[in-house]
Amino acid sequence: MTPTSKKYIVKLSDDDLKRLDKILRQKNTSETLANRIRILKDMDANHPPVKTYKQCASDHGISEPTITNVVRKFVNEGLDATIKLKRSVNSDNAQRKVDGRVEAKLLEVACGPVPKGHSRWTLRLLEAQMKIILDEPISREAIRRTLKKPTSTSPQRLLVPPKERSPRIHSLHGRCSGCL
Repeated sequence: MTPTSKKYIVKLSDDDLKRLDKILRQKNTSETLANRIRILKDMDANHPPVKTYKQCASDHGISEPTITNVVRKFVNEGLDATIKLKRSVNSDNAQRKVDGRVEAKLLEVACGPVPKGHSRWTLRLLEAQMKIILDEPISREAIRRTLKKPTSTSPQRLLVPPKERSPRIHSLHGRCSGCL
């Protein structure tokens, strides 16, 4: 397939090339963005030689569908959309359901009395109880992470003294007499 018979043709101006080269030289440029820039430079019809998709893929270790997607995005949406990565600000905090208030309530429930018929709290029991209390489901994984936090001020953690270790005597063969 010749460059002129392609459905999507990349045409970069000299200013666009300078801008892309500047981004490519920066240390903090991600590999994804660098690959997109390399693809655009290789496919540029205004600055020959134009490479085929197969040549570009083998030169940069990229799949041909990736090249097609980058070129299509450039032609349809422009240079800015192509070199902008989709990253939302505060993505981990935006989806966070367990804040300080919920954590305090969870610890209060976990340290409280166990429901009848059970010997201890389980993640499933806590999940069901928190759904009743908060009117909003919280996943078991979120509950597990919250309870596992080392900085948690759980009353149980504060009241339980650390285990006292007895000195262990190791034999000549590396075995511990206290571990048998």
